[in-house]
Amino acid sequence: MHRARCAALTAALVVAGAAVLGQGQQAGSSVASIESLIRSHQYDQALQATKSGLHNTPSDFRLWTLQGIILSIEGSSTEALTAFDKSLRLSPNYGPALKGEVQLLYQSNDKRAIPLIERILKADPRDQTAREMLAMLQKMRGDCKAAIDQFLLTREAIATHPESLEAYGYCLVQTKHFQEAIPVFERLVALVPDRTYPKYDLAVILVTTKQNDAAIKILDPLLADDQRDADILSLASEAYEAVGNTPKAVALLRQAIVLSPTTPGYYVSFAAICMDHDSFQVGIDMINAGLKGIPSDPSLYLSRGLLYAQLAQYDEAETDFNRVEKLDSAQSLSSYAVDLADLQRNNPDQALLKVRSQLKAHPDSPQLQFLLAELLMNQTPPADSAIFKDAMRSALTAIKLRPDMVGARDLLASMYMHSGQYSLAIEQCRLVLQQSPADETAAYHLLIALRHSGQSGSAEMKTLVKRLSEMHQQSLKQETDRKRYRLVEQEPPPAQ
Repeated sequence: MHRARCAALTAALVVAGAAVLGQGQQAGSSVASIESLIRSHQYDQALQATKSGLHNTPSDFRLWTLQGIILSIEGSSTEALTAFDKSLRLSPNYGPALKGEVQLLYQSNDKRAIPLIERILKADPRDQTAREMLAMLQKMRGDCKAAIDQFLLTREAIATHPESLEAYGYCLVQTKHFQEAIPVFERLVALVPDRTYPKYDLAVILVTTKQNDAAIKILDPLLADDQRDADILSLASEAYEAVGNTPKAVALLRQAIVLSPTTPGYYVSFAAICMDHDSFQVGIDMINAGLKGIPSDPSLYLSRGLLYAQLAQYDEAETDFNRVEKLDSAQSLSSYAVDLADLQRNNPDQALLKVRSQLKAHPDSPQLQFLLAELLMNQTPPADSAIFKDAMRSALTAIKLRPDMVGARDLLASMYMHSGQYSLAIEQCRLVLQQSPADETAAYHLLIALRHSGQSGSAEMKTLVKRLSEMHQQSLKQETDRKRYRLVEQEPPPAQ
């Protein structure tokens, strides 16, 4: 939430609190005089008066609250929190102190504000400002489900608050309530018509839900000749391709690539269009152009390998698939809960020592057995070497300990191919695809193994090439959609 909006919300709480400091009880003359000093902005005198009053009556929670308000106004947040805490220890449900402390905690995205706001709402469930603040904090803490429940109760209140609408829409998207998110972003677009990001986010949702004509209506006014936002051009390209306007889609995607030539996803999207329209060589040429600037991106090699496979150029396809495995091996290792910092610092020997050491303590860990096999195979040992045989033993042990371990079976298939045991590789690939039909690694391993088994022209291989292309496009779309939403507030709140 922007600080201006934050200040507006929290000010509403504290003003409301200050107005009722004396409600339900006789306010002492010192309290009344301090309030008067605060209203006239005589903060130093007001602060001194609270200190004098607390010297005489240290258990007066109203005076502690006033001191907290003054310190908060003067920017002494730590001391203000101390004063509010003392007030709440004396009177746990005292509204003005609760609201004063919430103000300070909320401004720093401190999760300690949440239980305090819940106490405010327990006393007054109709407090829309507090409920909106609770929703925003829950969203900031990553609890979108809880935030949505609160936003639903404040729909009228947030209808004119762009940051809250944005957060509500974001949470609906995160929980895949896309249809419910559309009117929220439509309202946001109407509320800030001069801003681009709400239109972009709305168009992303419309494309995601296959409402491409509606997305094009939103995006078309943004597609001026001087448009420098490659993401907008890429999104519009996807929408135009979906409605059958391939020339427009290609033109927009080319423009996006010119603007951002080191974004792998644009080249992969271009390759996907070429795949759909049997323009395989055109796609290969574009991927080649991308590889000149980003030579280490595995997605480009996978896309090019698929295009080569469509042209039955299996040698080239296999070379690219092997490159994918080599580039992606460190990433696959990082998905396991083992400290491989040494590997990330290009110290594979130290990584091997760590894994072997952990295996001594946990010999029945399939993850550690798999990791050892991966690390050994990263050395590209010959098939008849002791290292290769050690890796094979670890991979087989991982499978024995955990038969459903897809990564280990993928590695085992790769090792069987490396040693020329293609029938065994095919067996492993088929087991993986039975369990995980969208496993791209198993699919391209199977493609290579079938080819080396003399089945290059078989119907199964042609079907597999098409299936692998579809897998790749689907995984690309999921990753692209995940990254596309542009919310003003993307940084996580500070850890508390």
